[in-house]
Amino acid sequence: QAAEIHRKPSLLALPGPLVKSGETVTLQCSSDTVFEHFFLQSEVTFKKSLHLVGELHGGGSQANYSMGPTTSALAGTYRCYGSVTHSPYVLSASSDPLDIVITGKYEKPSLSAQPGPTVQAGENVTLSCSSRRSFDMYHLSREGETHELRLPAVPNVNGTFQANFPLGPVTHGGTYRCFASFRTAPYEWSVPSDPLPVSVTGNPSSSWPSPTEPNSKTSNPGHLHVLIGTSVVMILFTIFFFLLHRWCSNKKNAAVMDQEPAGDRTVNREDSEEQDPQEVTYAQLDHCVLTQGKITRPSQRPKTPPTDTSVYTDLPNAESRSKVVFYP
Repeated sequence: QAAEIHRKPSLLALPGPLVKSGETVTLQCSSDTVFEHFFLQSEVTFKKSLHLVGELHGGGSQANYSMGPTTSALAGTYRCYGSVTHSPYVLSASSDPLDIVITGKYEKPSLSAQPGPTVQAGENVTLSCSSRRSFDMYHLSREGETHELRLPAVPNVNGTFQANFPLGPVTHGGTYRCFASFRTAPYEWSVPSDPLPVSVTGNPSSSWPSPTEPNSKTSNPGHLHVLIGTSVVMILFTIFFFLLHRWCSNKKNAAVMDQEPAGDRTVNREDSEEQDPQEVTYAQLDHCVLTQGKITRPSQRPKTPPTDTSVYTDLPNAESRSKVVFYP
């Protein structure tokens, strides 16, 4: 018979490929191609391919075959093929192999986790399956997945036979079970171990609490809004006081320039006569500092007496004495 003319169909076991001894399992062969015929093949169960009639299903076709109650004789590897009526001897490519395993043949092994069943995200976890019976192989399965991991059993110093399954840095939890088997009967497994839930906590990229954790303070939207609002107000006040300090500094520098000694300036005679009063009471209004005081300007007169005839008159003053000079 020719093969691989059509695309391969798929083969599933319902409810699953691990079947307890005495239960029933259904093998379902299906394809998106309309096949009128399916052929189920097993090197152990059937001496020749089992013919199944294909039925239309969702634009494609499928065929079901129920087996049970299951015994060790039904365990093994299955495949299915498809063909059409006008070319009954032209078969499609083979489906992926499906192993039907009978469980419950031997006592259950034990399953443990190192460093423990609850770990931080990204932490390495190793699951250890062991038994005092000299099993040859251990099989680790995860709930919700069809494939399993398998490792040979190794004698341990404490008299047990053990296999260690390194899961590496874990990011998601799950429930695990392990089985044991012998090389002479690879499709007959033990009773499954007690289920072991593995929990993963934390965020692998940060040590801060996860935003989704209900106990995390930073996950509370109200707290988050308060923190953001407070930060914005503090930033605005800081900018305001910085600008005010700069503005006040400029004002003070300008005031100092205005109060420099008159000796640094060139003053004519008429200006000095008009600004002759030596004591000036001033009031300075500033946005930064409000001050009031007296500035006594240094005398702008030359130290040597003038050659002109002058009359001096002393004027009384409660705080200081000044002289007014009259020029003829």
